[in-house]
Amino acid sequence: MASVLKLLPLFLFCSSYHYLTAHAGDDQSYKVLSLDSLKSDAVCSGPTAPSSDGASTVPLHHRHGPCSPLATKKTLTLEEILRGDKLRAFYIRRKFSKGGAGDVEQSDAATVPTTLGTSLDTLEYVITVKLGSQAATQTMLIDTGSDVSWVQCKSCSQCHSQADPLFNPSSSRTYSPFSCSSSTCTQLGQEGNGCSTSSQCQYIVTYGDGSSTTGTYSSDTLALGSNTVKNFQFGCSQVESGFNDQTDGLMGLGGGPQSLASQTAGTFGTAFSYCLPPTSSSSGFLKLGAGTSGFVKTPMLRSSQVPTFYGVRIQAIRVGGKQLSIPASVFSAGTVMDSGTVITRLPQTAYSALSSAFKAGMKQYPPAPPSDPFDTCFDFSGQSSVTIPTVALVFSGGAVVNLDPNGIILDSCLAFVSNGDDSSLGIIGNVQQRTFEVLYDVGGGAVGFKAGAC
Repeated sequence: MASVLKLLPLFLFCSSYHYLTAHAGDDQSYKVLSLDSLKSDAVCSGPTAPSSDGASTVPLHHRHGPCSPLATKKTLTLEEILRGDKLRAFYIRRKFSKGGAGDVEQSDAATVPTTLGTSLDTLEYVITVKLGSQAATQTMLIDTGSDVSWVQCKSCSQCHSQADPLFNPSSSRTYSPFSCSSSTCTQLGQEGNGCSTSSQCQYIVTYGDGSSTTGTYSSDTLALGSNTVKNFQFGCSQVESGFNDQTDGLMGLGGGPQSLASQTAGTFGTAFSYCLPPTSSSSGFLKLGAGTSGFVKTPMLRSSQVPTFYGVRIQAIRVGGKQLSIPASVFSAGTVMDSGTVITRLPQTAYSALSSAFKAGMKQYPPAPPSDPFDTCFDFSGQSSVTIPTVALVFSGGAVVNLDPNGIILDSCLAFVSNGDDSSLGIIGNVQQRTFEVLYDVGGGAVGFKAGAC
C-alpha cells in the first residue's frame, strides 16, 4: 500500500473558513446505552421532518424493516452485511491506491426522506422518487461512493425482481437517450460502454462486490418530493448481475459530474446533507440545497483523480473525554466519508489505542469472544442498559464529533475495525454517522456534523 502513502498526502484543504474548536454531541465521559435501542420496533416511528429552509427534502429509510417501502421486510444477518462490508472497504481503498488519488483539493433546496437499505448489499438506505412524465415510483439506494444513477427499465434482458413496476421509457413524454456523440456521453469516461446499434450512448458500472449494470444513458424528469428536476441524467439499465434485493436502482451522491448532487447544484446549490436513522424502525432524510449554518465543520478533501469520494482528516480520538496518545502522522493517509460502508476503518495504531482505552472503561462487563470482524466485544447478558465511555473523533480545524451511543456499540462489540496497517485509507462508515445530519458543503469545501437530527 505504499502507493497510498505516496498519493494521499497530496490532499489539500479547499476552504477559506477559519475553523475554531467546536463540538457536535455532548461532552460527557460516559453515556448510557439502552440495549433495546439496538433493536428495531415492529412499527415505523414515522419520518423525520426537518425545516425545509428552501431545500428539497426526501424521506430516507432503512431498506429493511417496518419503514421500508420495499415489498420484502427480511433482515440480513449482521454476518451477511459485514461480509459485504469488507468487500466494499477493500474496493474503496483499491480505487485510491490503483486509481491514484493525485492532487486533492478541497438556491433553493430539495429534501427527501432516507431509510436504512446493503456490497451493494452494504448499501442500507433508500429514498423514493418519481421518474418520467408518468411520475413512476422508484425506490432507490443512495450512495455517496457512486456517481452514476440508474433504474431498471422495462424490457430489460437481465434484471432482478423489484418492489415497483419497471420504469417504462416509452411511456414518458420527457424521456430522451443521449447520442454517442454527445458531450454527456463522452463525460462518462470509464463508465461509458460504447454505442448501441441505434447510436445511443451506453453506460456500464461495476461495483466492489462484482455486481454490475449496463444500458442506455438517458435523461428524464425527476421528482424529489414537491421539487422537479428536468433533464436528470441516469442509466436505463437493460442488463445487470449480482443484485438480489427489491430496489429499483441506485442514486449516486458522489462528487463526480454524473451524481444527483452535481447535476442539481445549479438549482439547489452546492451543499447537500442527510441524516441516517439509528434503526430500521425510524426514518431520516436526504436534503439537497442544505443550509450550512449550525454545523461543526472540518475541511473537505477531494482527489482530482478519484473525484467521487469526499475526504476528511482525523487528527485525534478521545475516549471518556480523554485524548488518546496517537501520533497525528498515523492519520496521514486520509479518510473518506461513505454512506455505503457500515463499519469505520481506522489505522492499526489508532484502532489499537481506541480498543485498549475502551476496554479499560468497560471493566464492569465481562469480555466476550471476538465476533468477526470485531475483536473488542462484551457480555451484556441480563442487562437492559449499559454505561459506556464516550468516543469522539477530532477532525482537522478543531471539529470534535461526539458519537451517539448507537455509533459506538454494534452487536455488543466496539463498532470499529482496524485497517491492518497505518498506510491504508481510513473510512468513516454509516454506523458512526447515524443520528447526525452530515453536511457535504462542496462549494464551501467543508464537511459538517449536527447531532441529534433524526
